[in-house]
Amino acid sequence: MALRNTHCPPVPVSPPVNLDDRGETAPREECGVFGVWAPGEEVAKLTYFGLFALQHRGQEAAGIAVGDGDRIIVYKDMGLVSQIFDEMLLDSFEGDVAIGHTRYSTAGGTDWNNVQPMFRTSSNGTDIALGHNGNLVNFMELRDEATERGVLDAASASDTNVLTALLADAVADGTTVLDAARELLPRVHGAFCLTFTDGQTLYAARDPYGVRPLSLGRLERGWVVASETCALDIVGASFVREIEPGEMVAIDATGIHSERFAQPRHKGCVFEYVYLARPDTVIRDRSVNAVRIDIGRRLAREFPAEGDLVMPVPESGTPAAVGYARESGIPFGQGLVKNSYVGRTFIQPSQTLRQLGIRLKLNPLREVIEGKRLIVVDDSIVRGNTQRALIRMLREAGAAEVHVRIASPPVKWPCFYGIDFASPGELIANSGDSQNDEDVAQSICTAIGADSLGFVSIEQMVEATEQPMSELCTACFSGEYPLGLPEGNPNAELVARLQEPLAQS
Repeated sequence: MALRNTHCPPVPVSPPVNLDDRGETAPREECGVFGVWAPGEEVAKLTYFGLFALQHRGQEAAGIAVGDGDRIIVYKDMGLVSQIFDEMLLDSFEGDVAIGHTRYSTAGGTDWNNVQPMFRTSSNGTDIALGHNGNLVNFMELRDEATERGVLDAASASDTNVLTALLADAVADGTTVLDAARELLPRVHGAFCLTFTDGQTLYAARDPYGVRPLSLGRLERGWVVASETCALDIVGASFVREIEPGEMVAIDATGIHSERFAQPRHKGCVFEYVYLARPDTVIRDRSVNAVRIDIGRRLAREFPAEGDLVMPVPESGTPAAVGYARESGIPFGQGLVKNSYVGRTFIQPSQTLRQLGIRLKLNPLREVIEGKRLIVVDDSIVRGNTQRALIRMLREAGAAEVHVRIASPPVKWPCFYGIDFASPGELIANSGDSQNDEDVAQSICTAIGADSLGFVSIEQMVEATEQPMSELCTACFSGEYPLGLPEGNPNAELVARLQEPLAQS
């Protein structure tokens, strides 16, 4: 049962420009995963629409794998979901089960060979396709194991490639995919949400800490799993529940079966609430949009400002700005126009065009902001380049004052669990000599040219999620890594050295 080669790898291209809503380099989540088991339905099209809803989780590449019980067909490419698939192509896929993936690269390079879903055929002829969201802490150990077994070329290995190779290698006469997963998953350490299939059964699994979200939905004639509940909505699936941390589910003609491969420890990523997830997603019974509005309210209480207008940096700063305006009583207004048609692109701008920076996506409404004292609300500050350029643009458009309020604490540490943050030295929060929060804020305020700057505290941010602090990962803000640091990672080694004096003090 071999893979049908429906597409050849394209000519290698430069990595895409990763522009956030403001036109600047943004934090990147690795990907989104989707899976559907629905006999008699157009599973390829359902997967396409599911991936469309998850496009924000990975705009570098996408792929779909469809199984009909005899074989699995995989089609994947670099680019956006709408650029890769068309109706004629999707109509050619027949089967009862499908998985899909949208990708950014964090482990493994920007290369067609690392685009997911991955595909392998086991020694007994079983086809396996797998998609993965997250990052593995013990990637090097698993990669070495796969290399020693002779099932993987270490030079080209991504963490997803390693998982697929080890899973397929364990499937043999007398050993099912389920048995192989039972053996492998307890040995996988890190953040991971998996969807995989043998062409007949849909499998999904979530790491014991539940770092990344994964939900289960019900169709009239089938089941769906997805990184976010917004993808369930778009395909008409009713939300059933979240896949629990440390849980694996298998869905086939006999129904849905669940088992635990590890005890749950709940360390969901708080940055999902702040920026990563779509606002119409629900995580642990809490609307992401509601969390962001509540953070804005709390931010207004912690860092009030005298101003004439509360305006968001669209789109990710909008809910928090709404909350800030409601709490402060200062009018809310849209002072920036966003060009919705500027997405990720493979076209590299020249230096002259790059200097336009933020104007690729945002342009000020002079009549709204001229002469006004602005309170500008954004979701986060990473390198600070976005805010620096934005403030300059607003002042040029006639703003009298620019007070910046951030709906998350300063980002001081890189993420090793699925977000492609900068190294510690590139983070603007680490540019000063002091780590005192007030000194950090003042240093950043001066660097970006704002009249004032305020960050919501970790405590208030967490309270807005209505989750216990003990059940959230705040590593990028606090430096506390609940899953540990990955081996063989230069950034992780740097973090370990930086944390040594903190641990001793």
